[in-house]
Amino acid sequence: MAIQVQQLSNDVCVAPQLGPEAMAALAQAGFKSVINNRPDFEGGPNQPTNASIEAAAKAAGLNYAFLPVAPNFQSPEEIASFAELLASLPKPILAFCRSGTRSGKLYRAATGG
Repeated sequence: MAIQVQQLSNDVCVAPQLGPEAMAALAQAGFKSVINNRPDFEGGPNQPTNASIEAAAKAAGLNYAFLPVAPNFQSPEEIASFAELLASLPKPILAFCRSGTRSGKLYRAATGG
C-alpha cells in the first residue's frame, strides 16, 4: 500500500485521507501517533469513520487523536488543540484530512512554521 506522505518537520508529516487498513503500515513505517483532522461523513457515507480508524490505529500500537476541523476555517481553539497534540503525542506524528492541506495549515498555524 502506497501512502502519500508529506514531511513538514523531522517529527511531523501529513497525508490525505487514510483508512483503517493504513494504520498497520504507518506503525511499520515508524510513526508513533496519528491525528485525524477530518470530520466523519464529510466525504459522504463511504468515508471511513473515526471510530473504525481509531480502533485500527490502537490495534497497530499507535497513539490516536481525533481533532475534526472544517476545511476552510480553523479556529484559534482548534489551532491551540493541535499545538497541544503536537507537544504531547509521541513522535513521529502523522496528521491527515481529505487532502492533507488542512492538516498542514493547522501545523503551520500551531508552530508558526
